[in-house]
Amino acid sequence: MHDQAASLRRQLAISKDPRQGRTIAVVSGKGGVGKSNVALNFSLELLNQDKKVLLLDLDVGMGNIDILLGLHSEKTIVDMFTGHLSVHDIIETGPRGLAYVAAGSGLTDLFMMDQEKRDYFYQQYDELVNMYDYIIFDMGAGATNDSLSLILASDECVVVTTPEPTSITDAYGMIKHILNKQRNMPISVIMNRSASVKSGYQALDRFQRVVTQFLDVEIQKLGILPDDKIVSTAVIRQIPYVLLNEKAAVSKAIKEIVNNYTSYGTEYQQQKSTSFVTKLKQFMMER
Repeated sequence: MHDQAASLRRQLAISKDPRQGRTIAVVSGKGGVGKSNVALNFSLELLNQDKKVLLLDLDVGMGNIDILLGLHSEKTIVDMFTGHLSVHDIIETGPRGLAYVAAGSGLTDLFMMDQEKRDYFYQQYDELVNMYDYIIFDMGAGATNDSLSLILASDECVVVTTPEPTSITDAYGMIKHILNKQRNMPISVIMNRSASVKSGYQALDRFQRVVTQFLDVEIQKLGILPDDKIVSTAVIRQIPYVLLNEKAAVSKAIKEIVNNYTSYGTEYQQQKSTSFVTKLKQFMMER
C-alpha cells in the first residue's frame, strides 16, 4: 500500500510538471581515458546550473562512480532486478544533491533477462525520464550488443578520448560502430588530458576533420580538458575535482564545457525525439 501511494504521488507530480529529460550516453573507445571522471564532474556542473540530473553507472561489474564519490551504495541497479525494487529505491544521493545509481556486480549483461524483467525496466525508466532534465549513462568502455542498444536508444552520445594515438583510433572506431547502426545519432567529443589548451584543440580539430572526411558526418566539439595533477589527487581523496578545487584548470574547463553545452545548445538538443524506451524496445527486437 505504501509503494502504491508513493507511486501515485510521483505520477501526480509528473502530471503537474511534465518534463522530458534528455538521455546522454557517455562512452569511450577504450578504458583508462577518464570517462567516468568526466561524466561525474559534467553531472555536478549541470547541477550547479540548477539542472536536475541523474547519473547511472552502467558499467556493470566495473562501475566506479560511488568509489570516485567516496560513498558506499546500499543498493545498485542489480538490486532493482534481483529484488524487484522500484528505481526510486536504488537512487542514492551524492554531493550537491546529485542523484546517482551505482552499477553493482553480479549481472554481467544488463539485458540478458526474460521479457518480464525487460518490461519492468522500461516501466521504471519511463518514470525517470519525466523527473530529470538530464539522465546520464556512464557506459563501459567499448561496445557490447547490450551496451550498444542503450547507446543507440539515447538522445545523444558524448565520446571521451585523449590525444594519444591509440585512444584516438579507438574513439574513431567507436563512432564508426555507432553510426553504422544509427546514422543520425548526435555525437559530441571531449578531448581529455590535453597537454595544453593549444595542443588539445589541435587534436580535437584533427579528430573532427578525420571523422568528417571518412565517415561523412559532423560531430560536435564540446571542448578540451587539461592534463591536471589535481585529477589524480581528487581520485585518491575520493572527491570530484570540481568540488576539491573549483579554481583548478580542469575544473574551469569542465565548467566552460557545460556552460557551452547548456547555453548555445545544438539543433538536435532542441528537436523532439522518439522516447528512449520506445527506441530501446526497437533495438532489442532487432538483435
